[in-house]
Amino acid sequence: MQRAAHTALYDWSHVLGPAMIRQCLTCRAPLQLSSRAYSVIPPPRDTEEKEMLDRILRVDHAGEYGANRIYAGQMAVLGRSRTGPLIQEMWDQEKKHLEKFNEILAENRVRPTALLPLWNVAGFLLGASTALLGKEGAMACTVAVEESISEHYNSQIRALMEKDPERYTELLKVIKEFRDDEMEHHDTGLEHDAETLPGYWLLKNAIQLGCKAAIYVSQRV
Repeated sequence: MQRAAHTALYDWSHVLGPAMIRQCLTCRAPLQLSSRAYSVIPPPRDTEEKEMLDRILRVDHAGEYGANRIYAGQMAVLGRSRTGPLIQEMWDQEKKHLEKFNEILAENRVRPTALLPLWNVAGFLLGASTALLGKEGAMACTVAVEESISEHYNSQIRALMEKDPERYTELLKVIKEFRDDEMEHHDTGLEHDAETLPGYWLLKNAIQLGCKAAIYVSQRV
């Protein structure tokens, strides 16, 4: 029985923490992520709905993972500057977003995108390279990325509202809350001189083109 439990949990070892895995393997208490039958995602009614929800969760998790790596790169360069605390504050919010999506993926047995290793490196390099341009470069990157994520969240909100807002109430709450945080980060970047960076619009458009490509492939791979 213990061996069977290990097999069931193995694929989720990168999502569940070691303490939670030990708790399951020793059967000291059941894994309770919610007091209800589900916490955020309702049980899919058919294959089509499951595929839709899997795509939403997979790409949102990838986006939050990438955002975390971008802020990590920015902090590696500007962590000890006067801008460091501001970047850290935004990063802390992104960590909470990622933690929540980790929980939701594990609860619903949805695999993350296979491209996480790529986003790990690419996100850090994007954050670090733009931070090397100074505070304005880091803020320009923040504006571009957070605007892309906010627009993507808005498109998901519209799609879920058109389908069945009552059925997806909890998921909509999560997405709307995170969307609002991303917009706050976007506005923070503008308030801290993002647009004063030489070549701002060129950099912004290039980053957003990359974001669109990342969203597209993360939904599917």
